[in-house]
Amino acid sequence: MAGYSQEDIQRVREANDLVDVVAERVPLKQRGRDFWCCCPFHQEKTPSCKIDPNTQLWHCFGCGEGGDLFAFVMKLDEMEFPDAVRWLAERGHVEITEQGGRGLPRGQKARLQEICKETAAFYHLQLMRSKEAGAASARAYLGGRGLGGEVPRTWMLGYAPGRGALVSHLRSKGFSFQEMILANVAMGPREGQRGPTRDRFYERVMFPIFDARGACIAFGGRVIGQGEPKYLNSQETPIFHKSEVLYGLDKAKGAMSATGTAVVVEGYTDVIALHEAGVKNVVATLGTALTRQHIRALSRYAGKRIVYLFDGDAAGQRAADRALQFIDYSMTPESGKSRVELLAVVLPDDLDPADFVAQRGAEALQAQLDAAQPLLQFGIDRRLERYDLGSAEGRSHALADALSVLAPIKDSLLAKDYAVQIAGRVRAREEDAIDQLARIEAPRVYEPNAAPVPTPVQEERVRFADLPGAERNRLRCEREFLSVCAQHPDIAMQHAAAMAQVKWHSNLYGQVAGVLLQVLEEDPGVTAAQMVTRAAAEVPQAASILTSAQPAADAAESLARFLAEELAIGDQEEAIESLQAQLSNPSISPDEADLYFNLVVSMQTELKEMRAKHKLL
Repeated sequence: MAGYSQEDIQRVREANDLVDVVAERVPLKQRGRDFWCCCPFHQEKTPSCKIDPNTQLWHCFGCGEGGDLFAFVMKLDEMEFPDAVRWLAERGHVEITEQGGRGLPRGQKARLQEICKETAAFYHLQLMRSKEAGAASARAYLGGRGLGGEVPRTWMLGYAPGRGALVSHLRSKGFSFQEMILANVAMGPREGQRGPTRDRFYERVMFPIFDARGACIAFGGRVIGQGEPKYLNSQETPIFHKSEVLYGLDKAKGAMSATGTAVVVEGYTDVIALHEAGVKNVVATLGTALTRQHIRALSRYAGKRIVYLFDGDAAGQRAADRALQFIDYSMTPESGKSRVELLAVVLPDDLDPADFVAQRGAEALQAQLDAAQPLLQFGIDRRLERYDLGSAEGRSHALADALSVLAPIKDSLLAKDYAVQIAGRVRAREEDAIDQLARIEAPRVYEPNAAPVPTPVQEERVRFADLPGAERNRLRCEREFLSVCAQHPDIAMQHAAAMAQVKWHSNLYGQVAGVLLQVLEEDPGVTAAQMVTRAAAEVPQAASILTSAQPAADAAESLARFLAEELAIGDQEEAIESLQAQLSNPSISPDEADLYFNLVVSMQTELKEMRAKHKLL
């Protein structure tokens, strides 16, 4: 996994304001200098998620989640940290350098794109001009799929002969073996072995993959005749990330803007066939399920209306069921301007899009697209179809299964409307359906495929609730002290010694404190957002801990002093209790008893002085 320098991470942070990033996804309301929204990570009717433009941190007081700019993007779009940095860098138009594993020097991104461009031209020339048997087979395959004529020129289709032909060609153009391997158009010898650098693709029809701007960044290859794998895509590279790229987007974005709709299919040939038939607002994923990054990319062009077009075969049916994971509050009227309309179509008679348009024409396909159902309705219908609605048992199971589709948006008016519709179809009382909907446990938005499980924050709350009152108060002090220090690093510097001396009752809080002290030592000028990012990199739960306190700026220093004193007093009280317990042990010697007694007296005097100095806010 690639990484980034602290300097690049900071440049990305400076180029992206947290308030702007959140506002693109969730409606915000300003209260004073802060902004509030309904938390996108759990269902709620009133805003409890606070975004602080000064510290560039956010925290939800409903579910307890929180963090910085990167944490918000990671949670909302199910990204790892490097992916979030990369996406935000693109959003902020910041050039960054990937480190570790890939080692991409600054500026070499364009070099890799040049390799892909030259590779695409080489493959295309082989397809169009080569007299080899393999090239002839590739032309015959494309012609048999209706992709002959001008199609190969329009889509820059090609043929990969293999046998080192590409490597030799790229070497003649001045590219190094290392650059070819980094662009994933060639492979070096296996680790521990010797051998030449080889072409990655051989004896395959080649589909160049372009980014939204039209730059070639990767390839997909379809084997000619028999062989496995049938389709072979480029692996992840510094310029190609499957979860973000859509095949055909460079050609489809204009039609998407004109029609306000994006159509998503699953294959290269489907995209080409539909474009050539006149349906030009079509793209395909690249061997992955549709991701939230894909949806975000499509929303830039399609006016937030996206239609899934699924094959009619069993694989298409399974893909249709997987699409239900994208049901969330962005689909409801309550989401306002950020609403995304997701619709779905399953083609009849086991046909894929290319075969359908070839047999029945573009108008028939457009009719299918025009009749696309909202994804919610689509999912409900598919669930109801599984049961015998003529029996009481079937209707009971159907009600529960269909209502489960609405779980991610259970508190919305839209969900209640659908619940009433479901009740009518299974002959249940509307009140019973709405009551049953209310009892459904909503899954976490950013873990759509998993059964609902407690988050680390929720688990901590459960454990916290079971503790005695005194211990709960102690842990509140520890957590709030860490949070205030993280959000005010200058104050943290003043209390670094106190933080180092605390006898932490929570091992987790102790780990977080250790990270904060290390960061302060390495960079005394660290900002609040940097502090949270660094801590979360070491301790995943740190972000929600360090954003939980929200003191007023003018009260932070006095609060930190109060909490530091409170923790020190608690530690002193516990130390005295421990010594008193030793004194009550009948097995200790007289000398030990005298030592413990004098220590207790001395510590009690210190404790009295500490309490006298301790001032309430």
